[in-house]
Amino acid sequence: MAVLLALITGLIHLVATTRAIEMSVVLAVLFVLNGLGFLGGAALYFTRFWRRSFFLVAAVYSLVTILALFPFRGWGIEAFYMNGAINPIVTITKVAEAFL
Repeated sequence: MAVLLALITGLIHLVATTRAIEMSVVLAVLFVLNGLGFLGGAALYFTRFWRRSFFLVAAVYSLVTILALFPFRGWGIEAFYMNGAINPIVTITKVAEAFL
């Protein structure tokens, strides 16, 4: 389940890069790095290099990603809205990250 959630949020971050680059190149780079981090973590899970301690690293990585949303989008519930409606991309990625 965790691998599937990591793949979902990783792919969504990579796809969202195309919209993020319209706002800021730095933001787009952060989206790419974040997406690759989730995909890399999911891939690492299936290798002989995976260790139990990496579960804690993955949890912290997800928490940092969730918290990173708020400086860019606002500190309240408005972070999950765009143009007056709930932003499904933000909502799906943050829910997936929360379950990781």
